[in-house]
Amino acid sequence: MLFSLWNRREQMPEDGMPVDRQEAPVSRARIGLALGGGVARGWAHIGILRTLLKADIVPDMIAGTSIGALVGGAWAAGKLDILEDWSRTITRRRLLGLLDVTIRGSGLIGGTRLHALMQENFGELAIEELDTRFAAIATELGTGHEIWLTQGNLADAIRASYALPGIFGPVQIGGRWLVDGALVNPIPVSAARALGARVVIAVNLNADMFGRGTVIQAHAAEAAQEAEATAAAPVPAEPEPSRIGRLFRLQHNIRHDVLGAVRGPGITSVMVDAFNITQDRIARSRLAGDPPDILISPKLGGLGLFEFHRADEAIRLGAEAAERALTDIQETVAALS
Repeated sequence: MLFSLWNRREQMPEDGMPVDRQEAPVSRARIGLALGGGVARGWAHIGILRTLLKADIVPDMIAGTSIGALVGGAWAAGKLDILEDWSRTITRRRLLGLLDVTIRGSGLIGGTRLHALMQENFGELAIEELDTRFAAIATELGTGHEIWLTQGNLADAIRASYALPGIFGPVQIGGRWLVDGALVNPIPVSAARALGARVVIAVNLNADMFGRGTVIQAHAAEAAQEAEATAAAPVPAEPEPSRIGRLFRLQHNIRHDVLGAVRGPGITSVMVDAFNITQDRIARSRLAGDPPDILISPKLGGLGLFEFHRADEAIRLGAEAAERALTDIQETVAALS
């Protein structure tokens, strides 16, 4: 069985420990990390992990969604140093070289180059071989099931967890087509608890950007009138591009989204931003129903979704957020041990 799909009744037996891995009690409360999605802002997870480990706060289990699965999986596999070093060397040009644009399939980016890079570092390592309990969260197409990948190839599980719909194609694992887990569980607190965590530390990468979302009941009429006047102006008709022309236009749009040289939002920016707004609303609802013991929210509003080249800044902001939470974490662990 390459994956595990648990429902609420199956998650926890009567003794409070997951059925697949029961262990003897330890002297302190078991600590679980729930690492949320957030595209390039996810490099902040590295700084958070570094700070926690330096303070001797070592997670016993990690549940990650999207880039949270990548960073959490890298740590569980002993590859966090490699991932951090690589993230700090990314430039806009180098990132563009990793994006294998395609006009076929179910996404704008094939994802084979990124997956090959993961396979190079993770090899055939299976999740069940990790010393730390780990779950990558994904979503099944068609049914909308929340899938917890707790067994099978680590690289495949991570790829499925970050398969952002429309950007990356879905990943088939165990007969199911899977996409980004943020569609159903952006910050997987429930998975961390089900893995056996007594104390759950969750990381919300989007709180600083979307956390103040509200309802604007009466948008400026003047702006609407100006937009109507602009729309009424004649626009020269453009010939329908050929198939090759459409490919070059697609490459042009992605290039400008990644490099930041576009006056308005490009197609990939629109898709990812819309996805993250939806993710934020889902995260608020799920956190309200199953709140973590500690919530870390790095101040990442100034980082763009595709700005993977700003890893140094994201890692630093993550470390600062974790530093601010250290006292609360230590007190909570002591109280629940």
